[in-house]
Amino acid sequence: MKIFKFGGASVKDADAVKNVFQIIKGESENLAVVISAMGSCTNLLETLIKAYFNKKENAQNIFVEFKNYHLAIIEDLFGEKGMPQKLYELFAELETKLQKTPSHDYNFEYDQIICFGELVSTQIVSEYLNAAGFTNCWIDIRDVLKTDDTFRDAKINWDWTEKLINEKFSFSNTKLFITQGFISSTSSNLSTTLGREGSDFTAAILGSCLNAESVSIWKDVPGILSADPKKMEQAVKIGELSYKEAVEMTHSGAKVIHPKTMKPLHNKGIPLLVKSFVSPNEAGTIIHKIDHKIELPPIFILKENQILITLSAIDFSIISISDIDRVVKFLMGKLIKVTLMQQSAIDLNIVADASEENLEEFFGELSSEYNIKYNTGLTLVTIRHYTEKVLDWMLGEKDIYLEQHTRLTARMLIKE
Repeated sequence: MKIFKFGGASVKDADAVKNVFQIIKGESENLAVVISAMGSCTNLLETLIKAYFNKKENAQNIFVEFKNYHLAIIEDLFGEKGMPQKLYELFAELETKLQKTPSHDYNFEYDQIICFGELVSTQIVSEYLNAAGFTNCWIDIRDVLKTDDTFRDAKINWDWTEKLINEKFSFSNTKLFITQGFISSTSSNLSTTLGREGSDFTAAILGSCLNAESVSIWKDVPGILSADPKKMEQAVKIGELSYKEAVEMTHSGAKVIHPKTMKPLHNKGIPLLVKSFVSPNEAGTIIHKIDHKIELPPIFILKENQILITLSAIDFSIISISDIDRVVKFLMGKLIKVTLMQQSAIDLNIVADASEENLEEFFGELSSEYNIKYNTGLTLVTIRHYTEKVLDWMLGEKDIYLEQHTRLTARMLIKE
């Protein structure tokens, strides 16, 4: 059996859903399909969550926008048949939730609402496939993917999850399952999420637990490229990558695959295919075990909206391992992702995804012991397999705030 994963762009409208149907229809083997929220609905729901949590009056208007977006797709797909009953129930459930007073835990409320993007999108696709005569079984992934209660960044209970997945995805009565990415639940059935863009990870979890033949991620690009084609015209497709190379790329910020995806596939030796839903017959990129050396072009990864935080002890003490431990744990507690760290005798430099909060207030807990400076609006440039010529061409006259080089990787924090 195989695992297919389709992201938001692949199901953004009725025509896109029909295209996904054509790809699925052409597959002869048993298949579990993981689908994300449609289009930019996750972003829209995040706006809704903030309005709901802060008790803003526009929350209802945002809900209506979310509902109407899907209703337009439903009308295009089902016509006079109207909206399937299961979708009425999902919209009603979300609207009921929004009428309740929010708790004081934003991360908890986030996970209870954000899941509706995936639930609605998968119901639409599942119902459309059934209406087209392609029988499938819709699964609520929260019934089988079990986690702790770290809301917005939940940790998998692997033993329990594997048992439940193998019970539910038995393929005894159907050859096709439709389910959601990104979302999960606790032992008490509270919704959790695996981290932003976590649908790839869901596909890898299913692939590992079911010992799949392969996992395929369907994108709007022909495979993994040497750079983001929207930012660099010279980007070229890479035919194959090792698991290790893929991990290095995703850790550095490459958006084509979620960083957690590779480990469960590597451990089972399951190949990951990155393919184009625009040109499904093209080969794409395969990530698998590679024993031989392969030549790779310079690979460029740009991670924007970074903040450089520089901390130094007020009493002029040398930065120690305990300082590093304290600061990193503080950032982790705030769900701030550290992307680069560099230490000198009296300074600790940390690059992280920028916080939306007031930074003066945000660092208040650390300001009693550290002098804190920060720069915002920065871009972290990572170049794998770099040459000096490539570095000179890439950086030009740009201001470099921080720089690190290893044998294969150069990383520079710059101001665009």
